[in-house]
Amino acid sequence: MPASAGPTIASPREAPEDTPVPLAGGSHGPHALHPLLDTTLAALAQGAATRAGPFPAGGPEAVTARLRALAAPALPETGTGAHEALHTLVSALAEGAADPAHPHCAAHLHCPPLALAAAADLAAASLNPSLDSWDQAPAATALETLTTRALAALAYPGRPSADALVTTGGTESNQLALLLAREAAREAAGEAAGEAAGEAGEAAKEQAEGRAPAPLRVVCGANAHHSIHRAAWLLGLPAPLTLPTPTGVLDPATLRTALTELTATGAPTLVIATAGTTDTGRIDPLPAVAELCRTHGARLHADASYGGPLLFSDTLRPALDGLDQAHTIAIDLHKLGWQPVAAGLLAVPDTTALTPLAHHAEYLNAPDDTRAGLPDLLGRSLRTTRRPDILKIAVTLRALGRRGIGDLVERVCTAAQHLADLIEAHPSFDLHARPTLSTVLFRPTGTDDRTTAALRRTLLHHGHAVLGRTTTPEGLWLKATLLNPHTTPDDLRTLLTLVEGQVRR
Repeated sequence: MPASAGPTIASPREAPEDTPVPLAGGSHGPHALHPLLDTTLAALAQGAATRAGPFPAGGPEAVTARLRALAAPALPETGTGAHEALHTLVSALAEGAADPAHPHCAAHLHCPPLALAAAADLAAASLNPSLDSWDQAPAATALETLTTRALAALAYPGRPSADALVTTGGTESNQLALLLAREAAREAAGEAAGEAAGEAGEAAKEQAEGRAPAPLRVVCGANAHHSIHRAAWLLGLPAPLTLPTPTGVLDPATLRTALTELTATGAPTLVIATAGTTDTGRIDPLPAVAELCRTHGARLHADASYGGPLLFSDTLRPALDGLDQAHTIAIDLHKLGWQPVAAGLLAVPDTTALTPLAHHAEYLNAPDDTRAGLPDLLGRSLRTTRRPDILKIAVTLRALGRRGIGDLVERVCTAAQHLADLIEAHPSFDLHARPTLSTVLFRPTGTDDRTTAALRRTLLHHGHAVLGRTTTPEGLWLKATLLNPHTTPDDLRTLLTLVEGQVRR
């Protein structure tokens, strides 16, 4: 008896007479996109002009009310048409946006994307390749391989088999780094158990196989990104051993003591070093950390999501000496890389380090297809459907070159030094420390934490400036994270004037 085909979807009695909504791809796609892009760009300009600053004024309730007035209903019974929908919603989003291209929007590692990168992202969206099988993304597969290998070589010079995965950012990269470390520890434990059993006999082998290996222990500083703790939780690992970092960076002596104690337990260990902390931009002492890891047989992951792009700069690259000693490196190009979100990387010194990610799904990477030469992409990510974020990165690398990107990195780091100079020379402000990257911590002289926090919120409420906040052992500080290479000294002076004006009220 034939199997039931299951329920079917009834076809409409008559095909609609109107032409379907145009597609973005194919030979007709560019023609269809052209007028829509004109509408979109006009709406972006209108929204930015209405906002007239770095941030929408009025606070959450006012922003939500304005958006709802324009966007509701979200699912109308009858559509309003492409141009009306684009103009209404794009202008509303732009009016209510935090604009990282404005020099006074400097709270987070939230960069203003390059125009050419945004244009490349449009092409990626129009072509819509998905990098989970070669037959969905033939050229994108080749471009990703070419570009990730070039970026991996930047992180691991002299390593011909260095490789990198494209991720959604530091959080995913850190999760993958912990996953690879966990699997490497399990493999090592299995090999050690096999060798010991071979020497001790069959009875001992059976006993060893029934004994669970010690779980991976993660060691990080209090300065590490919060995603390290979430990754350990997600992977079923013990909570990371978090070392105090009162100076903002890992202390080698404290790390040595922790590793000595963990080594005595026999537990496999992963050390997290941070090259560019979110709070202050500080860089852990990478050479010393790497040496301690070698001495104690620990694995090393470097979270260089923020500071990694210093690799593009001949002048600033020495600050990352020792980075290439890490087993894995996280780098974000939607921070100091000026890419639209998302644009993350996880680099490894040898592509074989990615073997634990291998996975099989018959419809995507059938063994006979792989043997016939079709690239197997499932081992390149934990995600299945995956957009070609590599295109915008590749376009930027080709357009600017290493030196051009390095120049942008140097510009924002120089701007941070200039802001620190202005703060040090100003009688009404205190500087926390000279900046390492492009993050500057400061606060009005004599203010307490409550006043500093309220001042930041007032600037947000009026839409005048977007500053972050960081707490150190000395208390709460305002944080300026400078990622706009067009920021001028006058912009920085105006920013301080805005802050000072709120203090005097």
